[in-house]
Amino acid sequence: MNTTEEWLAAASIDPSVAELRPDYRALLITAEGLRPGPGDAFSEELLAEAEAKACDPEQHPHTAEWREAFRAFGAKPKRTRPSVDALLRRAAEGLPRVDRLTDIYNAISVAHVVPLGGEDLDRYVGPLRLTRAEGTEPFELMSGGEPVTENPRAGEAIWRDDAGVTVRRWNWRQCVRTRLTTETTRAVFVFDALSAMDDSALEAAGRALTDALRASSPGVTTTSRLLRA
Repeated sequence: MNTTEEWLAAASIDPSVAELRPDYRALLITAEGLRPGPGDAFSEELLAEAEAKACDPEQHPHTAEWREAFRAFGAKPKRTRPSVDALLRRAAEGLPRVDRLTDIYNAISVAHVVPLGGEDLDRYVGPLRLTRAEGTEPFELMSGGEPVTENPRAGEAIWRDDAGVTVRRWNWRQCVRTRLTTETTRAVFVFDALSAMDDSALEAAGRALTDALRASSPGVTTTSRLLRA
């Protein structure tokens, strides 16, 4: 496997996505030396703070722009919501508790109103790239407790690697192959920003995540890269 820096340098955004949303930026942060496991007092505190301060997704300009972006490639955002929109709608009743790493990034996503996903770096096959789907790419998920492989719709915005789709509809749903687990020690986190979130706000969200990772996993090392459409 290439070094983390080389893998990060190979990440890309296809021109077809740039045509869809020229204002799009992706902040990629890799983290190595993570301490995985179930949720704990630290991740619980972050989630509770995020729940208490969660905004109304109907009133926030960034979630509004993401709904527009979904419509632009044919998705129905009321049926398949952008990830941060879906999380904000759950905040009043309680955000999901998954594992300590997932809980940390979900809390940052809600607090900064930015779609944010985390995936196991060791599960990747080749570089990460954002493109428009042909419709034949494999997307692995679980259905009824059994592994299932589906395909995205043609034209859908997808994150992928050499083995297939890692995230469908930009930031709607992750595949099971690269998702974080209680054994993940190397991860990549992807922040999705549109024009309502300027670079300084995006950088602040990135700092919040790296600060939280360093506090929860002493000795962790992080590397970042900002990609522009």
